[in-house]
Amino acid sequence: MELFISDLDGTLLNGNAEVTKFTRDTLNRLMAKGLNFTAATARTLASAGKILSGLDLKLPVILMNGVLIYDMAEKKYVKINSLSRKLCGLIISLSKGLGLEPFMYSVSDNQLSTRYERLISPAMKSFYNERREKYYKSFTQVSDLSQYIDNVIYFTFIAEKEKLVPLYDALKENEKLNITYYYDVYDPKLWYLEVFSSAASKEQGVRYLRENYGFDFVTAFGDNTNDLPMFKAADKRVAVKNACKEVLEGCDQVTGTNEENGVAEYLLKTFERN
Repeated sequence: MELFISDLDGTLLNGNAEVTKFTRDTLNRLMAKGLNFTAATARTLASAGKILSGLDLKLPVILMNGVLIYDMAEKKYVKINSLSRKLCGLIISLSKGLGLEPFMYSVSDNQLSTRYERLISPAMKSFYNERREKYYKSFTQVSDLSQYIDNVIYFTFIAEKEKLVPLYDALKENEKLNITYYYDVYDPKLWYLEVFSSAASKEQGVRYLRENYGFDFVTAFGDNTNDLPMFKAADKRVAVKNACKEVLEGCDQVTGTNEENGVAEYLLKTFERN
């Protein structure tokens, strides 16, 4: 049994961060015929859920680079990877010393919460505004993040690459942490640095789906460096034509760009041929 799993931004979604009508209709038609399809993304349920709402997904979705796995049908998280209070304190302390401000995520009682202290850059304000206005995501401003470090799962930093390098260097050797570090597909001048448990990754998320749902072959679609862990767990790796160099070099096949409905076109040809 084969699973097809796709990244969202820059891969399944177009430049407006949307699933096109062609992709939506194609996927729904193929899933009705038996295609096993789901998504893996750095996004939270708030934005990913709305983006994917037109798709008849029956399999769980990998969220926040594998930190969370959410069952769309049961409407609950089936896998949560948390950070210890000690690690949270370390991340907050280091970031403050470097003049950086994170968005900090936690999950309690099946609800995701996002906290922050200050929006110190246009990039942070844009991230905040888009998710509030487009996806109705809730953010809570607090005076001290260190007072809210129970059930924390994730930290997101957004800045120019050179501003994130010192924090990346300070955390990259910590065996209890995973770090994704990649450019913004909508504004390549900006980079994301995301910090979470070493027990979580898109790779581990794919392995969870493979083992718990009986898939013996996985085809993965991606475009950015945070998709490389997912590629490790896949049997076939497909890059969209607009993918970064590392993904293009690590793939088995290239399909059309995200603007050309590359994932849907590949699935249409592959699934109907089989």
